[in-house]
Amino acid sequence: MKYIVTGASGLIGSAVIWALNQAGETDILAVDHLSNTEKWKNLRALRFSDYMEREDFLSLMGENCFGTEVRGLIHLGACSSTTETDATYLVHNNFEYTKTAAKFAVSRGIRFIYASSAATYGDGSQGYKDDESIIEKLRPLNMYGYSKQLFDLWAKHNGLLKQIAGLKFTNVFGPNELHKGPMRSVVCRAYEQIRDTGVVKLFKSYRSEYADGEQMRDFLYVKDAADMVLFILKRNDLNGLYNIGSGRAETWNSLAAAAFSAMNKPIDIEYIDMPETLRPKYQYYTCADMEKLHLAGYSKEARPLKDSVEDYIRGYLLPGKFLGD
Repeated sequence: MKYIVTGASGLIGSAVIWALNQAGETDILAVDHLSNTEKWKNLRALRFSDYMEREDFLSLMGENCFGTEVRGLIHLGACSSTTETDATYLVHNNFEYTKTAAKFAVSRGIRFIYASSAATYGDGSQGYKDDESIIEKLRPLNMYGYSKQLFDLWAKHNGLLKQIAGLKFTNVFGPNELHKGPMRSVVCRAYEQIRDTGVVKLFKSYRSEYADGEQMRDFLYVKDAADMVLFILKRNDLNGLYNIGSGRAETWNSLAAAAFSAMNKPIDIEYIDMPETLRPKYQYYTCADMEKLHLAGYSKEARPLKDSVEDYIRGYLLPGKFLGD
């Protein structure tokens, strides 16, 4: 096969396969762990040549079971829960597995792209610039972010960041995320709340410089994220760390307003207490510095937030569709 995509049934993984399909590519090995979830539904409309469970793929990476025709391994499989507290699980699933995949790809001359995360930036005191020279200074706020940071550091210290590309995704949302449970995007949850109650609940602010709902995030539609991934995939000279974001910081209030607008409903927001366990780990501001990717030749601007939310809600959530339907 030409491409291997891990995390294939996830939000970003399924969008990457969809984008490859849009480009005429179907010779793809999809790798994931479907278990007893509903993730399989995300694969139904996609075209790929084979599917494999992640543990089977892990075993085969230790053998010479893949020919030289593989052009790229896009490693997006990971536990993406920012509230996961089992550090050992995260180390095995996010760090050790990624090391194995990277060694496998590099030893065979296969283009390797992996998912890092904007969660590695922590509270943002070191900025949001995808600069490999400063990653030792970053202090993630949760174990998920640190599991991603561990691999970034390992890859740098072993000289691999000169041969592979790590993608620091911001707050990605869009179709094919219903399986994520409590980790569904606020867009998805806002849609469900408006549909069921007419009210959207957002966390109160616990910092005086931010009013309730005015906490800011770099929100990115998954279709834009997939487009950026494919741009980097096809450029073997683009190695190191790259931010994958919109480059805009927008408020939760704006996001909620876009959801109400997409559903033709009046804005009604209720501000609720944030769990005390979350308060010390909460990011009040994120905004990816996109200069590096733009200087590399990526000239597209991410869709406006309002347009992205409208496409997601009207094109997928309301009719119950998945990417490719």
